[in-house]
Amino acid sequence: MPGEHLSPAELAAREGVPLGTVYAWNYTGDGPRYFKAGRHVRYRLADVLAWERERTVEREPVGRAEVS
Repeated sequence: MPGEHLSPAELAAREGVPLGTVYAWNYTGDGPRYFKAGRHVRYRLADVLAWERERTVEREPVGRAEVS
């Protein structure tokens, strides 16, 4: 079904990084899970969304000291 898988170029565009960064993620294991369809790398959208959630940083407001 269209839209369920991303190519490396589509992932790079989605994340705003160079294509080489995506290939480096594959090499180091830092990127989202992927599979190979023949010699083509593809990313399941669900895996990309899960990877993005794992990398989301929750921040506390800065400069609001608690007064006792």
